[in-house]
Amino acid sequence: MELLAVSVFGVDRPGIVFRITEVLAEANINIVDIEQNVIQGIFTMFIVGDISGCTLSVDEIRERLERVAEEIGVHVHLSPFEKTDQKEKRRYVITVIGKDRVGIVRDVSRILYSHGVNIEKTTLTARDQLISISIEVDMRDADVEEVKRRLKEEIEQTGLDVVIQPYGIAKEEKRLIVFDMDSTLIDAEIIDELAKMAGVEDEVRELTSKAMNGEIDFETALRERVKLLEGLPVEVMEKIYDQIKLTEGAKELIESLKKAGYKVALVSGGFTYFTEKLKNELGLDYAFGNELEIKDGKLTGRIKGKVITAEEKARIIEEIARKEGIRRENIVAVGDGANDRIMIERAGLGIAFNAKDALKEVADGLISKENLIGLASILKLPSEFKKRL
Repeated sequence: MELLAVSVFGVDRPGIVFRITEVLAEANINIVDIEQNVIQGIFTMFIVGDISGCTLSVDEIRERLERVAEEIGVHVHLSPFEKTDQKEKRRYVITVIGKDRVGIVRDVSRILYSHGVNIEKTTLTARDQLISISIEVDMRDADVEEVKRRLKEEIEQTGLDVVIQPYGIAKEEKRLIVFDMDSTLIDAEIIDELAKMAGVEDEVRELTSKAMNGEIDFETALRERVKLLEGLPVEVMEKIYDQIKLTEGAKELIESLKKAGYKVALVSGGFTYFTEKLKNELGLDYAFGNELEIKDGKLTGRIKGKVITAEEKARIIEEIARKEGIRRENIVAVGDGANDRIMIERAGLGIAFNAKDALKEVADGLISKENLIGLASILKLPSEFKKRL
């Protein structure tokens, strides 16, 4: 097979594709690959054609294409080449999210180049001041796990967020998304707010920190913290809920997810009083939490039923997936602490949101507190403006 590359660019207008491909067809050139886009009114097209059975010389093809290009107001360039043998690719999709600024593409491409990663395709999506850059890469002979670790570290240091997925997983249509509640869907730790009202803030905060960092097991820490709340009036929970703020972008994101047909679940180590209210307020499909025992209008300091540990979170998600007929590859999990580790590891796409180091290690991607809405771009939700780089 003898190949010819044809690149075309100019101001977009009707008929460009037809006029260029008409010349190739008349010369008996078979198109084996084509990619065409319009960016900000500028037309670009790249064609690879097989000229083995061509009835014209390359110079004659160039002459005809240049004549047509002049007529329709575009530029054309030809380049004969030989197809080289390619190693089997190890393809990944890297998505970088952050506030728009000069130099983002340069900074990211420099990091990838320094690790020997080949960039094959780049797409930029803008959503208000937030942009996401989707980069399809070939990891080639690189140590993939080491590259992923260093990419997460280095891109985070540039003030950007990053998600790294195997190509096959990234192209899987996601159908279920599961959020943690505290410091993920809401900008608060409910247990800490309850502790303030009970006058045991310092004791509870210390136990919370140890649990989130994986220093003590979640169930033990939770039961010890709840014990400190004994005697707190139920009315306090209503006051706390009224003061809670959703994480920036959470409401818009969930609305977009629902419109796109996602099942949206809240699976939390927090409390059912709050998870149920959020379910109703945001229109979630599922909500799970721990139930506080109440007697005579006050907290007893005990939890009713099974505690939602990391293992229980993962089990609940598997149960939802079975009920909805959803495969693991089609699940997204978003959380911030050690109690989210198992669900993050098992999901098709696991996101560490404003997370502790223990979770960053196992997550596919890192998203900072102000960029939750960036998930809309990663999941290719509607209402986005795209341009090819």
